[in-house]
Amino acid sequence: MSYVVEEHPEGQRIHRTLIMKPANFNVFNSELSIRVLEELGKKPQCAMDIARKLKEHEQKIYYHLRRLEKAGIIKLLKREERVGGLAKIYCISYPYISVKLFENEHLTDVKVKPREIEFFKSFIKDGELNAILIVGSPDPHGKYGAQASDGSAAIDLALMLGSFLNHVSPNYKLDTEIREGDLKNNLILVGGPKANILIDRINKNLPIYFDTKNEFNIVSTLTKTVYNEDDVGIIIKMKNPFAKDKEILLLSGKRFKGTKSAILGLVKYLKKLENGNKFNEGIARVVRGIDRDADGIIDDVEFLE
Repeated sequence: MSYVVEEHPEGQRIHRTLIMKPANFNVFNSELSIRVLEELGKKPQCAMDIARKLKEHEQKIYYHLRRLEKAGIIKLLKREERVGGLAKIYCISYPYISVKLFENEHLTDVKVKPREIEFFKSFIKDGELNAILIVGSPDPHGKYGAQASDGSAAIDLALMLGSFLNHVSPNYKLDTEIREGDLKNNLILVGGPKANILIDRINKNLPIYFDTKNEFNIVSTLTKTVYNEDDVGIIIKMKNPFAKDKEILLLSGKRFKGTKSAILGLVKYLKKLENGNKFNEGIARVVRGIDRDADGIIDDVEFLE
């Protein structure tokens, strides 16, 4: 994935971009091609829709759509039933296009981490945390009477998030402090279902969940695999079941080692994390913690799915 960074008085804005070869720019040698792109920039459409709006023959529109798709500028979004058959609905792949003319020295004073910022775009807005970080209470609580010890594992996550913030203010709550109104926000949930009552509450909605009737083993609905090890954790990014326009980031394990492994997997392997199990526009991964230097502390992970 490539990105372009724009400098603005209020800071930097990052956008995904398509890197094009100069030779491919002949796809723009027609005014009609530009007009087709302008229409697709408004919303995804099929050739017939665009032809009617531009008052052009549908075959002409198809010709330009094929050229734009071949160049990677647009992509097929879906097929939609229309009278007489299926219509191909296209959308623009990237909001920006960049041209690389030759190799040269790059800037080494990098201020941003585009991939990380894109991953956290729902949770960070304009340099401020746009989410509530929820950890389990250290006091006995909930139906299991558990005491959370996962809070310390969240320190590495907090340090990572802090690198994207302009200023830091109290943005975390214990699970016992959460009220119904809080659930309508973007949420970052840390800990196991025994010690974090919010995770237990949404457990049934998770694509990889905890079997509360069988020693809290981790069960993947995606691969039908069951994990019972303490050092196995799950990383899930999904729509918030309490507010469909918000997201949840969940970092969890049946015990402390599993939660720590999940956080380490996110912090250390974000690129790899995004290339695995996906469901309904979400991400669901399973990791196992590894003690590489044999000092008794988990310092690495392997992805199990």
